[in-house]
Amino acid sequence: MSHDLRWIAPIPPKPDFAVLQEHQLTREFHEEVQHRYEFDRYCQWYYATARKHRREAQKMQNDLNLLGWFCKGLRQ
Repeated sequence: MSHDLRWIAPIPPKPDFAVLQEHQLTREFHEEVQHRYEFDRYCQWYYATARKHRREAQKMQNDLNLLGWFCKGLRQ
């Protein structure tokens, strides 16, 4: 009887573990590439933002310190 059921639901073949391992290795490689790409983009953004903030801080050093004037006026 179980012999007849093979025609309805065939016995699945045994998995090829070498192919599965290669597939897993490929997925891990692509995930690593994606992670490094995103990290590189983050670093570029971070350095660009830091440069912008340094320029803004340099400009602010030449500005008048109005808040300091107000605070000094309140203390006296």
